[in-house]
Amino acid sequence: MKGSLPYDGAVRWSGVVLAGGRSRRFGEDKALFPYRGRPLLAWVWAGLAEAEERFVVANRPYPGYPVYPDLYPGGEVLSGLHAALAHARWEWVAVVGCDQPFLSVEYWRYMRGWLAPGVLAVVAGWQDALEPLGAFYHRSLLPEVEQRLRAGSYSLQRLLREVPHRQLSRAGLEARFGRHLFLNANRPQDLP
Repeated sequence: MKGSLPYDGAVRWSGVVLAGGRSRRFGEDKALFPYRGRPLLAWVWAGLAEAEERFVVANRPYPGYPVYPDLYPGGEVLSGLHAALAHARWEWVAVVGCDQPFLSVEYWRYMRGWLAPGVLAVVAGWQDALEPLGAFYHRSLLPEVEQRLRAGSYSLQRLLREVPHRQLSRAGLEARFGRHLFLNANRPQDLP
């Protein structure tokens, strides 16, 4: 199935890097970890190069990057998604973790081709599990996300299952863009 024609690359979008975790298992700030000559954050930032705007959601500064804090701290990744949607200027928001350096410009270009009216999220998945980062979210989800944060319901999986979304095959995306595409580095040795 092809993406809807109105969204064939002409859509304006915001690119947001979530860097709000504490990196406990990693042992140091993941975003600043040097990987192949650059911090992980720089790799992720470069992948979002075609976004109309880019910023980081974190509760600490990252010099050289525009940073916004969580507006509802304590809600894990859902707090980061909320801040991303609240601060974004454009209706579609690409949301990625600071430890996902393999999501390239080409990946985001491909994902944009699947945006369509009536769809509120475009995510990768396999069976019943959805990949909440490396995904596009529509800004109209902001009230729903805020309501869930207020209720203490922090599951992004549940949110995604309950809103209109388009699920792309994770295996198909990895075959197209590389097997490390959705790598989530919890320890430095997880990085290839």
